[in-house]
Amino acid sequence: MIANILVGLVALVHCYIVYLKMVLWDTPRGRKAFGLTPEFASASKVLAANQGPYNGFLAAGLIWGLYLGAGGFQIKMFFLLCVAIAGLYGAATVGRKILFIQTAPAVLAIIVLWLGL
Repeated sequence: MIANILVGLVALVHCYIVYLKMVLWDTPRGRKAFGLTPEFASASKVLAANQGPYNGFLAAGLIWGLYLGAGGFQIKMFFLLCVAIAGLYGAATVGRKILFIQTAPAVLAIIVLWLGL
């Protein structure tokens, strides 16, 4: 039960990231979330919108795993590992903040899921 709540929260975070990248990228809220200047946000808007669906695929996979219930253990674990690895890469290449927003929640969900809680 706790694991499913954490998986759901990770999925929600990724749904929000999709929204930030695809809709809010060049707005004050989007620029603040990613630490962008107005000029860079405007110039990179199409690129960000293209990245958004990838976060959506991660969220969709986690939601699929939740839908499968107990039989979705492997699906949830796979997509949580994808989130954690993407978060590590993002933290190494973009900023440490990603460790706390993306990687840490995914790793916590992996541990709790593995323990069967």
